[in-house]
Amino acid sequence: MKGIQFVVNEAGEKQAVLIDLAEWGELWEDFYDVLVAHTRQDEEEVSGEGLKQEIETIKENIEDYCLNKAMDEAKITPLLSREQAIDFLAEDDD
Repeated sequence: MKGIQFVVNEAGEKQAVLIDLAEWGELWEDFYDVLVAHTRQDEEEVSGEGLKQEIETIKENIEDYCLNKAMDEAKITPLLSREQAIDFLAEDDD
């Protein structure tokens, strides 16, 4: 078949396939989607509500991570004096 080559071992058994994507690129995407679906067929399905909950949990975990990083940074950042803080806030008004 044009654009398809099989890689064989010493015994002549097919081991792999080379696909010319210029020739078969659109079909390859469909084939790849089928392969991915096949590998996931035994996975537990997640309901819409379950997916929303997972996303919410991930968002909360990211928020916690970012807040912890900010708190860690604050621990090692020197405190400003009252005068420095006022100057800093005044810079924002300019």
